[in-house]
Amino acid sequence: MKTMMIGALALSIAAGSAATAQPYGNGRGQGPGDRGQGAAHQNWGRDYGGAHKWKRGQRMGYNDWSSAPPVDYRAHHLRQPPRGYEWRESNGQYILAAVATGLIASIILNAGR
Repeated sequence: MKTMMIGALALSIAAGSAATAQPYGNGRGQGPGDRGQGAAHQNWGRDYGGAHKWKRGQRMGYNDWSSAPPVDYRAHHLRQPPRGYEWRESNGQYILAAVATGLIASIILNAGR
């Protein structure tokens, strides 16, 4: 009886670990270092392109974020961003968004444009 219990326990452990094993990547050749929308960018929003008018609470797409140049908040008289956030300029808007996910916290229209 004791041998049968140990065997059942060993079998359940082996079956559980085999079920959780997953192949590396997502099957489309996207791994670390790839610039596509792989696992590193899964929390980012959809890419809209340069003509989009952003709203607070939206998530910028990774390509939108990387194409929007960083803004020196001191030179443009903007408030200092909290840790983990950065000011970017996109289509005449100053956008304060999270660096890790692109979540927009604040938007100011660029009147000097």
